[in-house]
Amino acid sequence: MRHSRLASFASGTVIGLLGGLIGLGGAEFRLPLLIKTFGFAALDAVILNKSISLVVVASALPFRAGTVSIATLIEHWPIILNLLAGSILGAWFGAGWAIKLKAEIFYKLIAVLLVFIALILLFSHHFESALLSSFSSNTHIIIGVMAGFIIGVVAALLGVAGGELLIPTLVILFGADIKLAGSLSLAVSLPTMLTSFGRYSLDQSFSVLEKNCEFVLLMAIGSLLGAFIGGQLLGIIPTFILLPFLSMILLFSAVKLWNHQ
Repeated sequence: MRHSRLASFASGTVIGLLGGLIGLGGAEFRLPLLIKTFGFAALDAVILNKSISLVVVASALPFRAGTVSIATLIEHWPIILNLLAGSILGAWFGAGWAIKLKAEIFYKLIAVLLVFIALILLFSHHFESALLSSFSSNTHIIIGVMAGFIIGVVAALLGVAGGELLIPTLVILFGADIKLAGSLSLAVSLPTMLTSFGRYSLDQSFSVLEKNCEFVLLMAIGSLLGAFIGGQLLGIIPTFILLPFLSMILLFSAVKLWNHQ
């Protein structure tokens, strides 16, 4: 499948810009584009989305070191391990389920998950820090593992880093401030994504990367550029306008994918 180099780069830049405006990689918006605009099948689109997201996440972690140091992340290793205990398992199972799903079911599942993420974005400003802090430490750990598992499954099925789910979890469950939560989510996302990649690599569908290397590279570069620009513009557009707008994009994409043949 051949695609315009300019289209690949430009679309990656726009998606990265949208993601950068809300502090995410933009994979939620990239997936519908890969399916509807570039014509990739659901599983191929998820794998391509995952590979581009991996590049963005791997680059974002050192970029954020000036805001939240690596030493600070290491200090919070119990939180990272707690979520990873569930997310790695969830990513493995999620990727396995994605490989086995029939295409028509996969499109509808993606649509449902996009609606879920749209609602998360829409109501994200209502999250309260440490809402679950009253639970015992053991209960806290169990909830963290369960939350991590769900996040791992969703990230594997959509090919996303999972920041839109991880950040609220870190704020609500562990009481992390938003800047720390952003960096901690990247620390959890990277090994989680590598796990789902490992599972996908056991299946022949992983060959889509070999056939579209240039496409992935150009879109990844565009995504990085867009994310950087979006990060610089962060705060210029009011949250009460931006989040509903981006949520509507996801809801519109979900409707289109639900009816996709």
